[in-house]
Amino acid sequence: MSFLIRVQLPDSPGTLGAVATALGMAGADILSVDIVERGDGIAVDDLVVELPSGRLPDALITAAESVEGVEVDAVRPYAGILDTHRELELVEEIAAQPKHGLALLADGVPKIVRAGWSVVVQHTSGGVERLAASGAAPETPIKQVPWLPLERATVLDGDEQWIPETWRELGTELAATPLGKPDRVLLVGRPGGPGFRAAEVARLAHLAGIVAVVLDA
Repeated sequence: MSFLIRVQLPDSPGTLGAVATALGMAGADILSVDIVERGDGIAVDDLVVELPSGRLPDALITAAESVEGVEVDAVRPYAGILDTHRELELVEEIAAQPKHGLALLADGVPKIVRAGWSVVVQHTSGGVERLAASGAAPETPIKQVPWLPLERATVLDGDEQWIPETWRELGTELAATPLGKPDRVLLVGRPGGPGFRAAEVARLAHLAGIVAVVLDA
């Protein structure tokens, strides 16, 4: 089974290699590594690893944190491997099929930022309209969006009253970014975490900005 493990580690030569060695000794096979954020001597990395049948994910935490200075932010099951160049492919796909652009965006974003789902919503005089959603997006309708209009990409508080109860029960981490205009947004959910880092929010904003130009062209 594949797992996504997010680690904070000293940004120094050899540390990531030491983590990889420790995970290997625990029986994990590393499938991919993605640098999420780096600064102030600390790196945040996402590793997708595969564990043999019968091994518990707790072994990943124990192994990674056996390396001095390493902290595990989260471990969760993960299906698929992130393609870090998927942004360009997605923009090209949307440009070729602009009529289906919102649907393509909603479906493609979770693969880029390793999220569980995404939806595109818009606030209208009649309430909240869902314009597009990824296949795994929850069916529960969003009845209120008190944070709209949204001027810039941000992390949303997962305990706010507007959030459906099922999302809160799953510990869903949320991030949102305007999509061309403040009352139309891309909302991304990551059930069970980990939380969205500043670099990930910036990545969402950049992608949404490009897509908005393509859609409005």
